[in-house]
Amino acid sequence: MKKQFILFYITLIVVASICFGQASPSKPDKFAKEAEITDLEKAAWEAFKNKQADAFKKYLAADYCGVYADGIKNADKEVADMEKSELRDYSLADMKVVFPSADVAVTTYKATLQGSSGGQDTSGTYNVASVWAKKGGKWLVVFHTDAKSQ
Repeated sequence: MKKQFILFYITLIVVASICFGQASPSKPDKFAKEAEITDLEKAAWEAFKNKQADAFKKYLAADYCGVYADGIKNADKEVADMEKSELRDYSLADMKVVFPSADVAVTTYKATLQGSSGGQDTSGTYNVASVWAKKGGKWLVVFHTDAKSQ
């Protein structure tokens, strides 16, 4: 009986160490992935602000979808609307990145901007979300949306 008891605890310790040892990626890997997505999000904003259409489009997946108060846009429409927009200044705050799976990242944050689109003032603070997917080894944004804060 004593041998069975000791064997049970040894087995429990071995199984627990195996399970907990493989539970999640190391924190440096997680932080590196978060930083990569954050940097990509900021780079996309910079390309949009500077009206660098080719650079901006490189961040968008072929099946990209943008959802806004004025409508739903594919990648081509998003790039075309950049020409009608003027983003004079912006700041991004409270950015959070989560990974529902290894090849999908979701960002949420607040964007405060000064700008216009189609002659209308768009300045204000927005709640923003983007979904990035790793396609062909490269992170691309597949979905983006924003809602102006009250």
